[in-house]
Amino acid sequence: MSASPEPRNVVLVHGGFADGSGWQGVYDLLKQDGYHVSVVQNPTVSLAGDAAAVRLVLDEQDGPVVLAGHSYGGAVISEAGLHPNVASLVYIAAFAPDKGESVNTLIADPPPGASVPPILPPRDGYLFLDRAKFAAAFAADLPAEQAAFMADSQVPWGVEALSGAVAEPAWRVKPSWYLVASDDHMIPPPAQRAMSERAGSHVVEVAASHAVYLSRPAEVAALIRQAAGR
Repeated sequence: MSASPEPRNVVLVHGGFADGSGWQGVYDLLKQDGYHVSVVQNPTVSLAGDAAAVRLVLDEQDGPVVLAGHSYGGAVISEAGLHPNVASLVYIAAFAPDKGESVNTLIADPPPGASVPPILPPRDGYLFLDRAKFAAAFAADLPAEQAAFMADSQVPWGVEALSGAVAEPAWRVKPSWYLVASDDHMIPPPAQRAMSERAGSHVVEVAASHAVYLSRPAEVAALIRQAAGR
């Protein structure tokens, strides 16, 4: 019996308050290595809708896929990752919910002393981060101008997306890798370590903010290469 081919396809899934353009540095590095890379523009309105958006992209792939998600994107890939094209999962400072869990349940009991993300009260079913506190919470290791642009271009995050529960988490049946951002002020690093340990993930730690996919694209791309078997 021949071994399964190494994945040459990578699908990248963004999280809340952001869009897929933040993946460009990672995208460029993986493209240079010969990977076929797709970036999902998930609407972040509901978990079901975002998982459906990911499955549309997965359907288009011509072979095994490494499916990577940042932040809330981890919940999305946990839900969509049972797709038959998915060979492995990569969590980048991401939520990794178990069966029946949602982002809401995972953030309900933060570790003692953890930073509290500056999420404003819901407005018409959507959430925003306080623009004045965005840089410190989300992107402390990015240039001030870039962090300010992200704050002013943030995508509304649907309350339904946070409450959407994962039905059957893909990490229970597929191998996973996890990058812990040790200077993260959105998802506490102890919570990241706990989720990665529960999932049995191969773990690396990077001293970076929540925006590690932007600030440290080489380390993110390197972990995705590991998940592809290289």
